[in-house]
Order: sequence, then structure tokens, then C-alpha cells
Amino acid sequence: MSLSALDAIDDAYRATSAFLRPVDRTRWAKLALIGLFVGLPTANAGGAQFGGSGPTDESPMPGGPVDAPVDIPVEAWVAVAVAIVIAIAVGLVLLLVGSVMEFVLVESLREEHVEIRTYWRRYFRRGLRLFGFRLVVGLAILAAAALLAALVFVPLALGDWGPAAVVLAVLLVPAFVALALVAAIVGGFTTAFVVPVMMVEDCGVLAGWRRFWSTLVGQWTEYLAYAVLAFVLGIVGSALVGVVTAILAVLLLIPFGVLAALAFGLFVLAEPVGIAAFVVVGILFVLAVIAVAAFVQVPVITYLRYYALLVLGDTNERFDLIPDQRAAVRD
Repeated sequence: MSLSALDAIDDAYRATSAFLRPVDRTRWAKLALIGLFVGLPTANAGGAQFGGSGPTDESPMPGGPVDAPVDIPVEAWVAVAVAIVIAIAVGLVLLLVGSVMEFVLVESLREEHVEIRTYWRRYFRRGLRLFGFRLVVGLAILAAAALLAALVFVPLALGDWGPAAVVLAVLLVPAFVALALVAAIVGGFTTAFVVPVMMVEDCGVLAGWRRFWSTLVGQWTEYLAYAVLAFVLGIVGSALVGVVTAILAVLLLIPFGVLAALAFGLFVLAEPVGIAAFVVVGILFVLAVIAVAAFVQVPVITYLRYYALLVLGDTNERFDLIPDQRAAVRD
């Protein structure tokens, strides 16, 4: 018996071709906008260290302190705090928009018609629940990772880095890997399968997981195959998107190079005006590359989502959101 996860590979390609051809610029633009949020990677905020110490060959100034503390103005701390708050707020807004857009994307594939505002209003509440679920799961995983890291770094900070601590660090590596794997599976399966179940059953995330769980356990070989194949397909798709985007970005350097030359001319005449022109050209170039990437990834996002919907419908007809498309590609 063949696996649906294997059969759906070709079927998803045919469904994607039928949906995106002939090319409709309006449809592609809307899908690019949706994919801009759905396809955003998770941003990891990095910390910055102020000051530092290290060996130096310079002698201290006569009468001066050897290790003078760095006096950071209060205004600098306020600016850092404000920047952190703004970054967190922007991240939460993007997470909320992306959560709602998951439903907008699936509904667009289901109806074979893209209507962002209509679908947004229809699925905003369920998108809000998905947002809450993602936030809670993300915080829980972050807390677990921090706890595991503390078990290693606290003894190091206290100077108690003996053989037992080394063994503990080695043993915790599989724990980190397992945690990352669980996070990836939960997040991926929630997006690919629980979101459609929520749409069919008109329920929340936890209720969607309860309804989907029996299908997942009963058809575990299908979903194991899906997990492996979706991972490979995702890597291939991301590589293709990256290559095409890079090529188009190089081509964009031609017109933007002309604009940069004009900005340089302005810089020669008036430095402030030239600097402002360089900034504007740089921002426009970045926005152009983002727009290109959004359009390029439309077929990949569409294909991967059709692939998941086909597997879900094959394993449980109750959750089949695309029966017409399934029948059309398999005639």
C-alpha cells in the first residue's frame, strides 16, 4: 500500500499549477502579501554586552584607577529599554498578523479565491486563539531552554566546573536537540493540520489538537513520512527561493546603482542631502528585495500548504477542506 504522503507530492504540484495559472497579478500580489507574514522566520533577539575586560599591554595613567567603571548615562538605559519594548511590540503584532493570515491562506486555497479582508474578519477570533497558543508555547519552550542552559552555566559562573558539570553539559545536549525537535513538530503540525481542523470544527487550538490527535496516532506512519518529506521539500523550496531572489536582487542593483550614483552626486554638492539620498536609496532597495522574495515564494508556500491539506484529507475525510481540488488533480 502506497503512502498518501508520497502520492500527494505530485498532486500538490498539480493543484498549485491549477491555482496559480494562468498568472493573475492581483492574485499573486495578495498571496505575496499573505506569504510575507506566513513565511516570516522567527526572529531571535540577541543580547548586547556593554563594556568588557581583557589583557592589555598599556599601563594605567598615573594616579588614575586601574579598572574605572563605565558610567552609562540614564538616557542610554531609557533608550535601550524603549527599543526593547518597541521590538517586542512589533514582534507580537507580526505574530498576531501571521496567525490570522494562516487561516486566510488556507481559506484562499479552499475557495480558490483570495480575499484578505473578508477572510480576515471571518477568522480573526480563531487567529487570535492561534496567536495565544503560539505565544504560550514559545514562552514555555524559552523557559525550558533557559532552565537547561542554567544547569550548565550557573556552575561555570560559580567556578564549580568539575567533571560532574562537564558530564551534565554533555548529557544536556540531547535535551536541547529534543526540545528543538518537539518545538518544530508542534509548531509545524499546528500550522499544517490543526489550523484546517479548527476551520472545519469551528473550535480553538486545544480542541483542534484533541480532534486531530486520534488521526495523528492512528495514521502515524503517514505523518512520519509527511514530516520527513515536508522537511526535505521545505529545504529545497527555500533554496530555490533564495537562489532566484539573489539573482533578481543582483539585477536590481543596475537601476539602484544609477540611483546611488545620483545620490553620490548630491553628496558631492551637499553632504546632508547626499546622505539622506543614500539612506532613501538603501531603504528602497531593501523593500524591493523583500517584495521580490515575497512574490518568488508564492508557489512554494502554496505548494507546501496544498501538500499538507491533501495528506490531512487522505487520512481523515472529515477534515478534508479541498475535496473538489483533490478530485480534479486525481481524475
